[in-house]
Amino acid sequence: MKKILLSILITVMALGFAGCGQQEESAGNDNQQEQTQKQSPKEDGKVLIAYFSRVGNVQEEDGVDAVASASVQVVGGQHEGNTKIIADMIQEETGGDLFFIEMEEKYDVDDYDGFVDAAQGEGSQGIRPALASHVEDMESYDTIYLGFPNWWFDMPMAVYSFLEEYDLAGKTIVPFCTSGGSGFSDAIAAIEEAQPEASVAEGLHIYQDDVPSAGDEVRQWLNRL
Repeated sequence: MKKILLSILITVMALGFAGCGQQEESAGNDNQQEQTQKQSPKEDGKVLIAYFSRVGNVQEEDGVDAVASASVQVVGGQHEGNTKIIADMIQEETGGDLFFIEMEEKYDVDDYDGFVDAAQGEGSQGIRPALASHVEDMESYDTIYLGFPNWWFDMPMAVYSFLEEYDLAGKTIVPFCTSGGSGFSDAIAAIEEAQPEASVAEGLHIYQDDVPSAGDEVRQWLNRL
């Protein structure tokens, strides 16, 4: 009789330990899954990082003084757009698709003053430049990070062309901007006016001198979002 009772007791204890082990394993899997979800992009839609940069939209970029501009850095002896640098940082963190907003007719200038005059004239006339690049599957994106330099307290006119080309209703637009100190100016209101049925999230402005070392600031901003 004692042997039978002892056998039953051992069996009950073994089943209890097995159940505890399964619960701990299940809890561990839940914690791991939760952590993975926090680190991963949204699963119900793709992320697009659309940006406009002067580099790539000026025919004679080598003749434009990068030091005098809020739009350009010199990286490894080559001109690199400030907005492109921030877009690359966002892409690295989110895994989104990069998209360069490129004009059909680029600015034909050979010095910085000529470029400034061209951009200012374009803005004062409200010109919408034709674009050479287009997003073919915009409907597949839920979130659009939209980057641009601040030119004359406004977005470059090509960014207006981009916004007016697509129906972004129901999507989230996340603006980011680089400038010499003007911030977003009225750009947020302009985005909301161009896409009234989209949600516009908290934007990020980076001062031109801080662009090369802005990685931590970009990550903190993305975490807040």
